[in-house]
Amino acid sequence: MLIVQANLSFQSDITILAPNNEAFNKIPYSSLGPAFEANQSQIVRSILQYHILPGLHPAGTYNGSFTFDQTWLQNTSYTNVTRGQVVGGVQQAGNVNVFTSGLGTRSTLVTPDLAFKGGIVHVIDNFLVPPQNFIQSVPQFNLTAAGGAVENTSLADYVNTNQDLTIFVPRNMAFQALGETLQSMPSSQLQRLLNYHIVNSTTVGYSSNLPNGTVLRTRSGQNLTITFASNSLFVNQARVIQQDLLLSNGVMHVVDNFLDPDAPSVTANPEVPTAAPLIRGTSLSENLVPFTSFLPTSVTSFDTSSAVPTSSFGANDIGQGTSATSRTTTSRRPGSTSASDEENGGGRTLQLTRTTMVVNSGFLGVLCWIMGLL
Repeated sequence: MLIVQANLSFQSDITILAPNNEAFNKIPYSSLGPAFEANQSQIVRSILQYHILPGLHPAGTYNGSFTFDQTWLQNTSYTNVTRGQVVGGVQQAGNVNVFTSGLGTRSTLVTPDLAFKGGIVHVIDNFLVPPQNFIQSVPQFNLTAAGGAVENTSLADYVNTNQDLTIFVPRNMAFQALGETLQSMPSSQLQRLLNYHIVNSTTVGYSSNLPNGTVLRTRSGQNLTITFASNSLFVNQARVIQQDLLLSNGVMHVVDNFLDPDAPSVTANPEVPTAAPLIRGTSLSENLVPFTSFLPTSVTSFDTSSAVPTSSFGANDIGQGTSATSRTTTSRRPGSTSASDEENGGGRTLQLTRTTMVVNSGFLGVLCWIMGLL
């Protein structure tokens, strides 16, 4: 049995994304396993904070457009996003709600809208994974060339730590096509090219924040233009082939080609699946992927380096979070909350299969997330 004690004093109108029994069973085999096995309470606290959303977010408020909801994860040891780390939410075919988190983790909603005194609980089938930094995340998405190039040009510290970054990452195939040319570039020229793919702004560029015609100022000083056409998102001429991969300090989008700082006014052509590369060059012999050797070898699991292991969970392991509500979304629709609960003494008891959650008036003394949840 795993019991986590939570100080949620004076909190109301919150949404808890509660992992079910199967999710707990998966922990030893996931990137979160080492933190739970070593009983590292600071890391576990950050993980659980990431499952708590200020505000009420009934299942019916999600639709086919991604929303990005603020969570209680605000500890700067684990996130560097203004107002706290976010979790993605979308309703897919068949009215299936899915939440996305770090390292491309997908958590499906299995039991929605369980009401309690302080808000609602959604039961999900996987733990949310707090997003990791750029270098830790790129291997998960086969973006090893970009990670190695960032390391090789001494940009790793910048992209890993600066707040509210949006990074457009060329896929490995784009690096592969220009491998010899890129590797022979002076470091300053390659750094300038990579900087044209990095946007540092006060607003993270989740797809919901990138309407058609958006102009973004890059770290290299030139602009990028966002186009939405033929149901696809484009950055200049490059097609975004994978959107909204969450990072500890922002988001990255995978693009099919390099963006050229010397051709900032080039526009998208939605009629072609992949535009011809703007940068001319040659590949390496045997068509090898460049820069991968510069990428650190141990970057595939949840980072535990910044936390101090302790022997037990404490009453404040989750903390009080924030009462403010923040959601980034392209569209919303009204929803409803449906759940049955019953009064029990001074509090309200929400009956789940093999689990009881007791919520006292104005104070949630103990949040029990038990192995037998559902």
